[in-house]
Amino acid sequence: MPGLVSIKTPPETPALRISISDENHGRNGPGSSRSEQVNPKTNSPAPRRPPSPSTSRAKPSPDRSSGKKKSSPEKVEIDESSLDNPDLGPFLLKLARDTIASGEGPNKALDYALRAAKSFERCAVDGEPSLDLAMSLHVVAAIYCSLVRFDEAIPVLETAIKVPEVSRGADHALAAFSGYMQLGDTYSMLGQLDRSIESYKEGLKTQMEALGDTDPRVAETCRYLAEAHVQAMQFDEAESLCKKTLEIHRVHSPPASLEEAADRRLMALICEAKGDYELALEHLVLANMAMIANGQETEVATIDVGIGNIYLSLSRFDEAVFSYQKALTVFKSSKGDNHPSVASVYVRLADLYYKTGKLRESRSYCENALRIYAKPVPGTTPEDIASGLMEISAIYELFNEPEEALKLLLKAMKLLEDKPGQQSTIAGIEARMGVMFYMVGRYEEARSSFENAVTKLRASGERKSAFFGVVLNQMGLSSVQLFKIDEAAELFEEAREILEQECGHCHQDTLGVYSNLAATYDAIGRVDDAIEILEYVLKLREEKLGTANPDFNDEKKRLAELLKEAGRSRNKNPKSLENLIDPTSKRTTKKETSSKKWSAFGFRS
Repeated sequence: MPGLVSIKTPPETPALRISISDENHGRNGPGSSRSEQVNPKTNSPAPRRPPSPSTSRAKPSPDRSSGKKKSSPEKVEIDESSLDNPDLGPFLLKLARDTIASGEGPNKALDYALRAAKSFERCAVDGEPSLDLAMSLHVVAAIYCSLVRFDEAIPVLETAIKVPEVSRGADHALAAFSGYMQLGDTYSMLGQLDRSIESYKEGLKTQMEALGDTDPRVAETCRYLAEAHVQAMQFDEAESLCKKTLEIHRVHSPPASLEEAADRRLMALICEAKGDYELALEHLVLANMAMIANGQETEVATIDVGIGNIYLSLSRFDEAVFSYQKALTVFKSSKGDNHPSVASVYVRLADLYYKTGKLRESRSYCENALRIYAKPVPGTTPEDIASGLMEISAIYELFNEPEEALKLLLKAMKLLEDKPGQQSTIAGIEARMGVMFYMVGRYEEARSSFENAVTKLRASGERKSAFFGVVLNQMGLSSVQLFKIDEAAELFEEAREILEQECGHCHQDTLGVYSNLAATYDAIGRVDDAIEILEYVLKLREEKLGTANPDFNDEKKRLAELLKEAGRSRNKNPKSLENLIDPTSKRTTKKETSSKKWSAFGFRS
């Protein structure tokens, strides 16, 4: 996150070493470079396996290790009445910096920073916004984040954003920009991706007003925002921003620059997620050439893994093996045989050999990767291990070994459960566990896992994503198995609304929810509603999807049975579903439900 340097800060004051930062590529403000950073951590994957590794986006880490400690500053007693002294604010802010630098602990630094902010506030001239106040509030918020007290950092940053007036020049624009970006990072650590993205957008808007649309620093912010959209699975928005970043770097950077390579790797990730594998491959090859030209051997190997993933998606297996083996050779020589990068390539090879029917080789590579993750080398992050365990779990699931897959997912979840910013990832793990519990008939545990996932996804702002709709559908199926039919109907209704919005009426996931909802309505006595839904689904299939799908005959048979029970004939012009699902519709009592004959047709996952 870009730092904020006040023009009134004394020149001998050391740089603040606590602001949030990206690991490789900074988001530069309107007039300043990034300030120094605490240890950043890389992003964890989305609930499903990401297409290929992202290159630059990093999250703030709660790790507060400061290495070798310096001598701590002497404790200074401050009289509250002296806060009206205009010289006290800069002095207290310097004390806060010195306390952090000494490794004495952030709590004392927080006290000094809070007093500094109070002093700046008292000494501010009426009607004049104080950049020193804004800077001190940014410091307070950064210290709160280092203490993993993100909820307390947010109101501080919201106050800081209101202090500067962008119309007053570059310094004020920088203060506002820094505040918005820091606020976005903080929301991200809480898993609130929608609010995080909104804050980043405001920061980008402020930066563009100050610098124009084509400044290289604007490109860095566009890429950062694009990566946030990728994390939220909003790929169209991410693609638009990434294209803008590439256009800016073509103007301001030499051909085959590292900046362009980073842009292309992100664009490849987006194209792969959208299923455009050929275009993704083109971007990765160009990024690879740029990295080779700049002598970035390890980065070339990382891109080779991404190229292998694309070849695997295209079923070009021999070329995928070649790319993976190239990367494996580099990782082993540069990082050692037991590095998690080596394990990650083993996992990709295991996936490839499973898809080519070489199950023994696939299992062997899984076991090799697990041995590395069981004894990680120093510096391996829990996120790296959890990501690998999740991918291996998916392969064991293909082996039809759900119990082993569940054990690996549980290990991954335990590694991430106390890590900030991992709520969406944990929700994805819990959703996968729910599916596997359902497959082995452990419906109570399945429902509990889905419920935990739904709670986290609601809190993280993903309540309108297609993934959330699918999880609701799965939870509804678990509720059906536990005879909680009214609850299942509510879940299917919510899933239907989301999937219609995100995927459209004709998508297979949406049609599956329609079928489940019709079966549920039949079970609770809302036969007319069930008939209306099935008539609507059959009309969609006949007019838009064709009748070759095996589900068509099944649904036609189901509808015929319901119509026979109701003594009706099929309506060839069914009404729209927009107003069909009415929460005020008459429902049967539990007694009526328990005595009703169960529907003859089943549910679809």
